[in-house]
Amino acid sequence: MAARQRPQGVSDTGLSTQRVVVEAIRLADREGVDGLSMRRLAGVLGAGAMSLYHYVASKEELLDAMVDVVYDEIDLPPDDTDWQSAMRQRALSARQVLARHPWAISLMESRTAPGPANLRHHDAVGACLRRAGFSVMMTTRAHWMLDSYVYGSALQEASLPFDTADELAGMAEDVYLPQIDAEQYPHLYEAAIALVTAGHDAEQQFTFGLDVILDALEKYRTAE
Repeated sequence: MAARQRPQGVSDTGLSTQRVVVEAIRLADREGVDGLSMRRLAGVLGAGAMSLYHYVASKEELLDAMVDVVYDEIDLPPDDTDWQSAMRQRALSARQVLARHPWAISLMESRTAPGPANLRHHDAVGACLRRAGFSVMMTTRAHWMLDSYVYGSALQEASLPFDTADELAGMAEDVYLPQIDAEQYPHLYEAAIALVTAGHDAEQQFTFGLDVILDALEKYRTAE
């Protein structure tokens, strides 16, 4: 996205399209996308609100650019390994990136003006699946299924009221277990105990589900 020409008489405040987008991402990382407005962003940049429109035409264009940066941070599936390993690496990278930018989860597939990194990313995923032997339609279905799992897992992780196994153990002992009657809800109770005993490992939980999906998709390949 090219910066717009600065009109005569407007002072150079050191702004650029890249700086505007980067600072918008930092703001969204701190406060969520709901806390992002052109006026708020201008204040953070120490500029007038109207000056931002010389670099991005609207908030929608700004969101498009922000999402494109997020896509650019996600590893593309490598083409020097088998398709399952490539999709696994790409999914793990996406999970890490979305943990840094949780505001982006709901925006990743909603933009109607995708940027170059967005298009490059989706095309690379499709290329990986097509090389593996999936038909065009099965490539589309597999792509959507994998993305649904990645985004859903990222959203769930971002919503959990704990971050570590120790925090979960403390909450389970002080908050959750006292509310669960072991006789009335025996399966829920034993599951909570098992989870606390084993320790919460978010990445392990994610990779378990991911591998189940990848293994299930293998039988839908049409070529070796």
